[in-house]
Amino acid sequence: MDFTSLSLLEWGLVILCAMLVGMSKTGVMGAGLMVIPVLASIFGGRSSTGFLLPMLSVADILAVRYYNRHAQWSYLVRLFPWTMAGIALGVWFGDVISDEQFKASIGVIIFICLGLLLARDFRQESLNVPNYWWISALTGTLGGFATMIGNAAAPIMAIYLLSMRLPKNDYIGTAAWFFLIINLLKIPLHVFIWHTITLDTVKVNAMMVPAIALGAILGFRVVRILPERAYRIFLIISTAVSAFFLF
Repeated sequence: MDFTSLSLLEWGLVILCAMLVGMSKTGVMGAGLMVIPVLASIFGGRSSTGFLLPMLSVADILAVRYYNRHAQWSYLVRLFPWTMAGIALGVWFGDVISDEQFKASIGVIIFICLGLLLARDFRQESLNVPNYWWISALTGTLGGFATMIGNAAAPIMAIYLLSMRLPKNDYIGTAAWFFLIINLLKIPLHVFIWHTITLDTVKVNAMMVPAIALGAILGFRVVRILPERAYRIFLIISTAVSAFFLF
């Protein structure tokens, strides 16, 4: 990955993406997914996933430090075995399935899930979706596959956690721990199998830490000023917008 050929505009976009990553990990979930197509247009599909992963991990650490007391581990335990299976599938098929086809299919799934979620809210039904084991299996597998191929599991986790109707801080804390653990497990795969994380990419990632921290601070403030209902509506809308960018 050649960073010396980047223009000033491209460097500006990379810095903006780092800020959005920080915001996404402190509650503004949709902000992170918007980073994916921008970095892919600069670095290419698979290379951009390796460049993005260390920045996501740094932001995960910041989010966990702030929201660590709010994680609901019982929900995460259901997901981890299936998520690891999805990651294994992503590693295996990474050279076969194109980024464009995979992102489009995930986008379709997200819109379907959002439609079901909105329909349930409109009817005020008390269906407890997470109690079905196959929902956890499907969510974990798709999430693991999506996060390995394009770091694009955020909307899938958003649908899963929103359906649990967790309080705002519990939602953010649970998601923060999930992505911290999963992203740290992915780093060796990118280093030794896909070779998308190198010394050069890590050096540039380190330069982006201040921008990530600034974005995290902005994310904390956005979450604080939004009430529960407004935050839920905002999250649904931002997830839908993010899913659109997957196409």
